[in-house]
Amino acid sequence: MVPVVPAGVPTLPVVDVRTGLFGGSGTGDTSGFGGLVRTIEFPPPSPRPFGGWYDEVADELDLALQEDGLSFDAAVLATVVSNGEITFHVRAEHLLAFVQRLRDESALRFEMCLGVSGVHYPHMTGAEFHAVWHFQSVTFNRRIRVEVSAPAEHPHVPSIVSVYPADDWHEREAFDMFGIVFDGHPGLTRILMPDDWYGFPQRKDYPLGGIPVEYKGASIPPPDTRRSYT
Repeated sequence: MVPVVPAGVPTLPVVDVRTGLFGGSGTGDTSGFGGLVRTIEFPPPSPRPFGGWYDEVADELDLALQEDGLSFDAAVLATVVSNGEITFHVRAEHLLAFVQRLRDESALRFEMCLGVSGVHYPHMTGAEFHAVWHFQSVTFNRRIRVEVSAPAEHPHVPSIVSVYPADDWHEREAFDMFGIVFDGHPGLTRILMPDDWYGFPQRKDYPLGGIPVEYKGASIPPPDTRRSYT
């Protein structure tokens, strides 16, 4: 079923169109589902009212951001409520003001940043890389997601370590695995791979590589040389 987006509400782009059970193209898909075609897309932005405490959080953010000379609509590209979770897609230039208010406003009190994850969407032209944070309010027992996108030719987003110091190593990991540069980070270096490693292993275009594995007399080839049945 294709979701119906109300008139005037911006849509989020299609992530990918995949063939086969595992999205294999030419090699790697040995599932027998080579004719399967799936469209992968974001859930659409949600209109107000969002329902429950989501509206309270959005209203408090709007009031707080106005003190910084912003508005909720100026800072947030889209708000998505899906599967019992709320996600704020925030403009990169307003991220620091946004998370500062999340932490400091007495009606919000998102005291904990649970870390940041990188995501690579190769087919989202101009927004190929996403940084995704989860925040927890211990006071109100609430959790939200904040997402910022960046283009492949300039994968930069602001660091939030100045507001949430515990995000330090998480941002280093996202940089190490995806090449997302967190501007303002106090020491953005690799944390998992050697310092002289070339490339970013969790990008979708990173070569699979690998070595053959022997298992009870059988040989399993590395992923990039396996036979495809599509």
